[in-house]
Amino acid sequence: MRLDNPKHRMRNTQAFTIVAVVGLIIGYAMFLIGLYNATFELNVKGYYIAVILLISYSAIGVQKVTRDNAEDNEIIAEQDASREIRG
Repeated sequence: MRLDNPKHRMRNTQAFTIVAVVGLIIGYAMFLIGLYNATFELNVKGYYIAVILLISYSAIGVQKVTRDNAEDNEIIAEQDASREIRG
């Protein structure tokens, strides 16, 4: 469908994608280094690791759902407009 859609364009450049991935890796590394140096017990450190993974997954999921909903709304609007034109 994307090949047939003249509105489709790349949302991000390759450089932006690389910067985003590198930033994510650096963020995780800083978190893990800080957690390693913390004076918490091992079970508390595990809790923090589980929380950061859950937050990361949730953030990515919310972004995907928001983007998909926006695309769906555009498609529905185009379909409604074409139905009105046909009668």
